[in-house]
This record gives sequence, C-alpha cells and structure tokens, in this order.
Amino acid sequence: MRKALLAALTLAAAPAFAQANPQIDYPAFQTLTASVGTQRADRLLRFDAFRAEAAKPGVLLLDARSKDAFAAGHIAGAVNLPLTDFTAESLAAVIGADPGRPILIYCNNNFSNHQSPVPLKAAPLALNIQTFINLVGYGYPNVWELADVVDFDDPAVGWVKG
Repeated sequence: MRKALLAALTLAAAPAFAQANPQIDYPAFQTLTASVGTQRADRLLRFDAFRAEAAKPGVLLLDARSKDAFAAGHIAGAVNLPLTDFTAESLAAVIGADPGRPILIYCNNNFSNHQSPVPLKAAPLALNIQTFINLVGYGYPNVWELADVVDFDDPAVGWVKG
C-alpha cells in the first residue's frame, strides 16, 4: 500500500509529458543516476592502476566512442561498442555471460590532446558518465573508470592510431 501511494504521488508530481512515452522512463533514470553516483566515485582508477587492471585476464577494456573515433585511434586492447548501440543484446555479445566481469572505460575527456579523435566534451556530458550509468543500469556492476587525463602521444598510454 505504501509503495503504491508513493508511486502515485511520484506520478502526480511529475510533469504529464514525463510519462507520455511508456518506453522512456526519466524518473527511473534519475533514480539510477543518483544510486550510481557513490559507486562511480569509488571506481575511479589512476592511470597506472588502470593499465595494470587492463592487462589482467578476463578484463574488458571498453571504448564507447563512435566507430569512426575508435577507428581513428584508441587504447591498445580496447573493444568498441558505441554508447548509441548499447542494448541488452549488444552488451551481452561484447561482455559475455558473466555480468560481474570487470569492465574498464575511458572517453575523450581522459585525453589532454583535445583534437580528433578525442575532442574535449562538456564536462557534465563526458561519455564516461553516460557509459558508467548505462552499464550499471543494464546489470554490469563491475565498471571501473580511468580517472586521469593523459596524452595519447605518451607511449605508456598504448595509443593505436587508425
């Protein structure tokens, strides 16, 4: 009864357009985003730790940038699945059967170069944020994010030019 009342109050307080499309649930997105914030803060890795984790067997280094950006350059060993292509099926095909598999992510905003293929994005819209939220939302809780800003010309980064 209490949950039903809370749900009714939430719907009543939400703008009418927020529920117009049953395939879009903005309130659920807000809830997911709020719940992921603390987890994400604990999952930021300095570059040396990120590299060490990426070298471990079974760890997936996921690049969610566009296919074109990935083809123009990426960190060696990364697998590309653009964020726009995320579905339950596409993620399962790339990640595999283990939802607890460690997944490392990075985005344009992890690079100081600010040129193609990693132009700087607005900080609140950095791809890492959406990628992290989406992966957790799709049921992959073991996501880790590169915390540092690096130069893709630094040999330690392992940048593969397209």
